[in-house]
Amino acid sequence: MEVEVSAEAKDKRLNRAVAITVVALSVFTGVCGIKDGNIVQAMEAAQSKSVDLWNEYQATRTKQHLVETSRAQLAALAPAGKADPALAIFDRDSARYRSEAPALAVQAKAQADLYDALNVHDDQFDASEAAISTAISMAAVAALVESATVLAAAWAIGAFGVFMGLCGFLGLGFHPDVLSNLLG
Repeated sequence: MEVEVSAEAKDKRLNRAVAITVVALSVFTGVCGIKDGNIVQAMEAAQSKSVDLWNEYQATRTKQHLVETSRAQLAALAPAGKADPALAIFDRDSARYRSEAPALAVQAKAQADLYDALNVHDDQFDASEAAISTAISMAAVAALVESATVLAAAWAIGAFGVFMGLCGFLGLGFHPDVLSNLLG
């Protein structure tokens, strides 16, 4: 007794549509992955720079505090007029640290803001990848069950994924807060 198994689908148009869908979405996801990787690298650089600047800010504030404390001790302990040259150096250093600290804080905040701005686009690419992966899986199921309805649902989810990827590429501000909060 022989059983013949046919691997041919009844509707080749559906299979072609699935194949085109999978290829197009896969290519788009690959390109988005490259851009997302570059964004992640820029985020890491911004975060590192922010941490470095905050550390420098803290060091400057600590040096300012030490100089001011040392000046106060010297002024209190030294005989009148004997410590004037040293006090002048302390005053100069204190003024320098006082003027440097706010600029460092502004630079550190700018790097933190850059990180946050880049994170929006990273989230967009992450949402794109998730939606497109889901769409590709649904397209595969559509081919297995030979259902145009499932393929249409895959297209809808894939369209959202492409939209999110384009938002990331074009620098648009659309952010899927609900999705990010749910998954983040």
